[in-house]
Amino acid sequence: MTKQWVPEIVYEDGEGGLSSHIPLVVVPKDEEMPKMLFIFESRETGETEPGPDGEPLPVTELDLHQYADMAVLKEKLTWVEYDNVRCVLGLEPVKTAAMKGAKITSNIRVAINASGKGDALDNHDGNLEPHPVKFTPQGFVPLDTMQPLPPKRNPVEFAEADDS
Repeated sequence: MTKQWVPEIVYEDGEGGLSSHIPLVVVPKDEEMPKMLFIFESRETGETEPGPDGEPLPVTELDLHQYADMAVLKEKLTWVEYDNVRCVLGLEPVKTAAMKGAKITSNIRVAINASGKGDALDNHDGNLEPHPVKFTPQGFVPLDTMQPLPPKRNPVEFAEADDS
């Protein structure tokens, strides 16, 4: 990583972009995404001061903020420390968030299954078939409407087939 590269935060124009209105940093091939970003908040105080030609210019205050890469924190902290950081930031613990995410995914699968009832996480009777989906900017798309995946092969059968 060179010391001359300065990350630039950019936003996509228009609707339907890849980042869904989340700002992005375009990282050159030979650089790395910074582990921390420093960003100044600029806020007008409501006061003015005379400009170079005597015109009133708004007075602004700058406040420095630091934003850390959560993936780095997750890697370097214990799970308890990481969950504490998440709580301080107003996020749920990782396991709680993962369970809620699984529930959302399950309900999407139920909806795609068109049964309109049940919960794919509660499939004790085996009646709900899993339907893999792909998330696109247009929404969730059932994978069975796309190219089918090759059938799964037993690793033992796969090894035996390669020996012949």
